[in-house]
Amino acid sequence: MAGILVAEPPRTPDVLFDMSIRTRWRIGFDRWIGRVLPLLFLVAVLPVLDLVYYTSARALPTLTFQVLTSTSLTQTDTLGVPIISTAEIMAFSTLLAVAFGIFGGVATAEFLSERAAGYVRMTANLLVGLPSVTLGYFGYFTFVLYFGWGLSFIAAVFTLAFFMTPYIFRTADLAFTSVPRHIREAAFGSGAGPQQYILRVATPIAFPQVLNGIFLAMAIGIGETAPIVLTTTLSTTLPNTLYSPVSFLTALIWENYSQPAGSPLVDLAFQAAFLLIVVVIALNVVVRLISRRFEKRLEGLYQ
Repeated sequence: MAGILVAEPPRTPDVLFDMSIRTRWRIGFDRWIGRVLPLLFLVAVLPVLDLVYYTSARALPTLTFQVLTSTSLTQTDTLGVPIISTAEIMAFSTLLAVAFGIFGGVATAEFLSERAAGYVRMTANLLVGLPSVTLGYFGYFTFVLYFGWGLSFIAAVFTLAFFMTPYIFRTADLAFTSVPRHIREAAFGSGAGPQQYILRVATPIAFPQVLNGIFLAMAIGIGETAPIVLTTTLSTTLPNTLYSPVSFLTALIWENYSQPAGSPLVDLAFQAAFLLIVVVIALNVVVRLISRRFEKRLEGLYQ
C-alpha cells in the first residue's frame, strides 16, 4: 500500500564482508591508478621523443637555408620544390575538405532527419576507420583512371581532400549539435530564419570546435603518404597545370629513405621528416592557442 515503508532486511555478515572487499579494492585502485598513469604516459611518449631526437640529429647537421629554399632544376637534393608543392596541395585540399565537411556537419545537425543523419555519421565514421592506402586506391581508380586525370596535381588534391573531409565533418557535426538548445529556441523565437541562425548565432559558437577539426585534419593529411604516392608522381619542378606531376614531402621520404647508406637523398628524407614534425607540432600549438582564446569568450555560455 502507498505510504507504507518496508524495512530493509538486515545484511548478513557475508554481504558486509563482500561490500568491504569491493570498497577496499576501489580505494586501492584509485590510489594506484594515479601512480600507474604517469608511467603509462612515459611509456607512450618516450618512443616519440626518441624518434624526434633521432630525426633531428640526422636532419639538422645538413639542413641549410639553401636546401630549404632552392628550386633549381639541376639539384635534386633540395626541398624548395617539395615544400612549395606540399603547401599548394594542402591549401587546395583543405579548402575542399572544409567546404564539404562543414556543409555536411550543418546538414546533419540542422536539416536532415535523425535517420538520414545517422546514416551520414555512420559513413563518416567508416571512412575515418579505413586505412589510408584504401582511400589512396580509391583516388587512383576514380581520379587517375576513371576521370582520366593521370598521376597529377588535381588527382592528389581531390584524394587528399576526400581523406580529410570526414575529420572536419565529425567535428562540425558535433560542434553545431552542441549549441545549447535554449539559444536555438531564443533565436527562432526572435524571428531568425534557419540561415540567419546558422550564420549569426550557431557559427560563432561552434567555430572553436570546427577550427580544431580543420587543424586536426591538416595535421593528419600532411603526414599521409598513400593518398599521394598512388595519385601523383615526384617532380623536380613546380606544377604549372592541374594535370602536372607534383612533389610532396611524405612521398619524398617514401622515395628516398631506402636509398643506399651515405647517399645525400637519405639525408633529404630525414630533412623532410624533420620539417613535417615541426609543422605538425606548430599546427597543434596554434589550434590550442586559438581554442583557449575562444573558450574565454564563450565562458559561461553552456552553464
